Amino acid sequence: MALIIELKGVTKSYALPKISIDVLRGVDLEVGAGEFVAVMGPSGSGKSTLLNIIGCLDRPTTGAYKFEGVDINTKSDNELAEIRNRRIGFIFQSFNLLPRVPAWKNVELPLLYSGVPATQRKTLSLSVLASVGLGERAEHKPSELSGGEQQRVAIARAIVNNPAIILADEPTGNLDSKSGAEVMEIFSGLHRQGVTVIMVTHERDIADRAERIITIKDGVCLHGCF
Repeated sequence: MALIIELKGVTKSYALPKISIDVLRGVDLEVGAGEFVAVMGPSGSGKSTLLNIIGCLDRPTTGAYKFEGVDINTKSDNELAEIRNRRIGFIFQSFNLLPRVPAWKNVELPLLYSGVPATQRKTLSLSVLASVGLGERAEHKPSELSGGEQQRVAIARAIVNNPAIILADEPTGNLDSKSGAEVMEIFSGLHRQGVTVIMVTHERDIADRAERIITIKDGVCLHGCF
């Protein structure tokens, strides 16, 4: 299995006026293409920071990170933005949808940034919304959708560019059990299609849907790192 994520000795520290806070303390991690991985650990353990580094939203303080074999530390901010837009899909607990536009316009945003023509953007957005069971809700604004439907719009937005990897930070945290199960079934379907999924969660039953569970504590990867 080809590796899509390779971290070696990754640290992340934040300098405050009088102290430095060490969030990650030498993380070694490998994730193969097409894997479905859950990341667990107590609050403050470094899970979200790790996800931000994997998603090229932040850079390590020290250590090496290769994404699809490419040394991320050598890339400019503009090159990282291109990688994020074309190769990585992000899903968050709070959905992060634009409140004043319909679902399909939320989904089309990555296509807009990629320079896809307007007519193709709408066609693709509608198609992806249909694939997550929201074909008839495309013209509805987020306030007109349930929490589970909003998260499915966010998933559609994350996958509309056919990314190599999906990064999900507590994707079921704001959902009831039924909506959470529906979201997890979508993730399982993406995994079956060969998409790599890395998901942070506090919920063991959600983590058990993954192939592998990684445990983070005090900024160190304890279990399931390889």
